[in-house]
Amino acid sequence: MRVLGLSAFYHDSAAALVEDGRIVAAAQEERFTRKKHDSAFPAESVDYCLGKAGISLDAVDYVAFYDKPFLKFERLLETYLAFAPRGFQSFRMAIPVWIKEKLFQKRLLTQELQHSAPDFDWENRLLFAEHHQSHAASAFYPSPFEEAVVLTMDGVGEWATTSVGMGTGSRLEMTKEIHFPHSLGLLYSAFTYYTGFRVNSGEYKVMGLAPYGQPTYRDLILDRLLDLKDDGSFRLDLSYFDYCTGLRMTNDRFADLFGGPARNPESPLTQREMDLAASIQSVTEEVVLRLTRGLAQETGVKNLCLAGGVALNCVANGKVLRDGAFDDIWVQPAAGDAGGALGAALVAHHRLEDNPRSVTPGHDSMHGSYLGPSFDQAEIEQRLTAAGARFTSYQNDSEYLDAVAGRLVDGQAVGWFQGRMEFGPRALGNRSILGDPRSPDMQKTLNLKVKYRESFRPFAPSILAEDVGDWFELDRSSPYMLQVANVAAARRRSMSDEEEALFGIEKLNVPRSEIPAVTHVDYSARIQTVHRETNPRYHALISAFKDRTGCPVLVNTSFNVRGEPIVNTPEDAFRCFMGTELDVLAIGNCLLEKVDQDPSLRLNYEEAFELD
Repeated sequence: MRVLGLSAFYHDSAAALVEDGRIVAAAQEERFTRKKHDSAFPAESVDYCLGKAGISLDAVDYVAFYDKPFLKFERLLETYLAFAPRGFQSFRMAIPVWIKEKLFQKRLLTQELQHSAPDFDWENRLLFAEHHQSHAASAFYPSPFEEAVVLTMDGVGEWATTSVGMGTGSRLEMTKEIHFPHSLGLLYSAFTYYTGFRVNSGEYKVMGLAPYGQPTYRDLILDRLLDLKDDGSFRLDLSYFDYCTGLRMTNDRFADLFGGPARNPESPLTQREMDLAASIQSVTEEVVLRLTRGLAQETGVKNLCLAGGVALNCVANGKVLRDGAFDDIWVQPAAGDAGGALGAALVAHHRLEDNPRSVTPGHDSMHGSYLGPSFDQAEIEQRLTAAGARFTSYQNDSEYLDAVAGRLVDGQAVGWFQGRMEFGPRALGNRSILGDPRSPDMQKTLNLKVKYRESFRPFAPSILAEDVGDWFELDRSSPYMLQVANVAAARRRSMSDEEEALFGIEKLNVPRSEIPAVTHVDYSARIQTVHRETNPRYHALISAFKDRTGCPVLVNTSFNVRGEPIVNTPEDAFRCFMGTELDVLAIGNCLLEKVDQDPSLRLNYEEAFELD
């Protein structure tokens, strides 16, 4: 049985193909179109998934969409009626779009798919899952658990903003929900907007900014914005927000409460924004901890699965893990809407025909999330040559890896392009920019000269899985960069009294450990454990670096600049290489040095993409 899953028409469109319960391929449309968070029908992602399986659309048994448009339309109408006459301007703008595109989404999907398979029985084989059902399925079915509580948290699906499910074997039943407009995801997004970042893409910046501040507004948020119960259920005071009927996330009452208007995007960050970020992060962690503690006590189940956009808050995930209410947690690496495509396909596979589920304890079925396109050596060389690149092609893998490790030891920034592209927002060692974590200047260099992004943004460490306990306070694997833990005490650097007294962004340039480039100002790090079984080539590179330095860690950040989707093809990688101050590009077994390239091919990448 083959099921093609789709997510589209909001943000992060994607496609995923499941064959007899096995995940064959998955990719986001933005990687092909080069449009960040592309919401269009994922035509190129569909073509990739079908091509990977070597089939046409006619060979697919079902196509499953990740939410139910009619329920969303119902929520839109009921919300505007509930708040009328406020919000008429927003209503007047939204309704024509909904009537034209959203309300008749089944017809729109059918038309798109009929281009490839005009005779397919769409009436019976085009299926629709509920949004949070898709999220929950993406978390439970690939997880390594036979039984688990499934918690989904995001902005909003159709009506649900927070939902709970119970997974056992091949059965997944949704048990309770919190409904719009009461939303933890939208509360976080409100502060994303208010601190001057873009909603649906800047939330991770708020999380990264939080350690520079103090949670001075935490009690104000809990007292005035949020009615939070002991079990984690909550309601928002909607008089402070404008997202139900307006074109903004917050209103003037919100601004009065927090002492002024929203920060203008790209204006200098102040201590106020840092304290606001610290405060909403603290409140979010409190809500999530109350939810998970309550669910553990209520169910007695030992495992937890997480999905939805809030599940990408790896700081909160780390707190849940260390809290110990659950023995183990597993987070879907594509926790946002892109992962809904995979979830919809898995819902169809397991629920439509009651297909069984195979679980291997300790191992998920995401294949390391390496589910995207790959390119063989001959194709890489052909594409690079056509692009005008000058490269050395290595025949011996060990010599190649040793050469790349040598460049890293020399302090060079390396673009690393190997194997299948990652599915989800994180680069996990196949479409990555790498650096030496021991360098006190590497974070600033990568942020300002390579990524062209805000200087405060932290970088993640990739570490050999077998060495993680020696370097971080983490006793288990974290293959998808969705757990935060502190650097081990033995690896930390003692701070002087003057350094301890620093506030805000002044903390940025103070080395705090043996690996300062990946140690955040609160000694934390967003860890990726690298496993020989799922990514032998990346594991081998880090091992070669360790042989030279004694350090089994590399800086790992996504291979793109700010506002650009992660690179997909060799041409994408070469353009990014030539448009930034990357020193080296390692792609397949080809090694490119910046100094060897034709200077006429240099690009101005700093302003090539709309800022995120």
